[in-house]
Amino acid sequence: MTRSLSIAATGMLAQQLNVEVISNNIANLNTTGFKRQRAEFQDLIYQNQTRVGSTSTDGGSIVPAGIQLGTGVNAGAVYRITEQGSVVQTGNTYDLAVQGKGYFRIVQPDGQETYTRAGSFQLSPTGEVVTQDGFQVSPGVTVPPDAIGVTINQSGEVLVSIDGQVDPTNVGQLELVIFPNEAGLEAIGDNLFQETPASGAATVGTPGTGGVGTVLQGFLETANVNPVSEITNLITAQRAYEMNSRVITASDEMLRTITNLR
Repeated sequence: MTRSLSIAATGMLAQQLNVEVISNNIANLNTTGFKRQRAEFQDLIYQNQTRVGSTSTDGGSIVPAGIQLGTGVNAGAVYRITEQGSVVQTGNTYDLAVQGKGYFRIVQPDGQETYTRAGSFQLSPTGEVVTQDGFQVSPGVTVPPDAIGVTINQSGEVLVSIDGQVDPTNVGQLELVIFPNEAGLEAIGDNLFQETPASGAATVGTPGTGGVGTVLQGFLETANVNPVSEITNLITAQRAYEMNSRVITASDEMLRTITNLR
């Protein structure tokens, strides 16, 4: 009985984690560039009462199946799904979406380089392209104050139109980075990620070349969360949690029956 209680307890803890992951996905339904996550589980170590393949007699008879009793479930990983989200048109000059693979490079105040898919950028008081928190988009691009129009093409070139000049002026080149394993990036909040040994080293590239995605001006990438799928997963997790709680109730009733024997 005690084994069934502990097994059911691991199941309830696992489904609690599952609900927490799903709730975070739903909470970030409208977060720019958000990538949904999925909890993955593993069965725990097994206890062998009769080991499979052991001999059952002196004549060498082999046990074909044996008796293995599981001890429950454990969270194996919370996996980030990096598939492309939909892009929506905003019309804002400094809203940029990545179509395909790649992340913008963001320089933190301490000089550390982080990465994001959320391209809702703005201009600083000095004309630099920055994030909503004022962090510089690397490599630094400065738009002159006398610019009357700014165009950012799919290759990441920043072209400005200046009054009195016929041809636009190139004031900078935006770059994107790609990773061997995007799921290995560590999320640090504020739509930012940082490199880890699991993600592999960042490879800097020009948009539209070498497997790097392109840049879309006036668009933003939405979260890749499907609300219908998340609600379905939530219902499934809730039912699994309830079934594990019923196992605990049933085990408790069986133990009560034993203790009431006279």
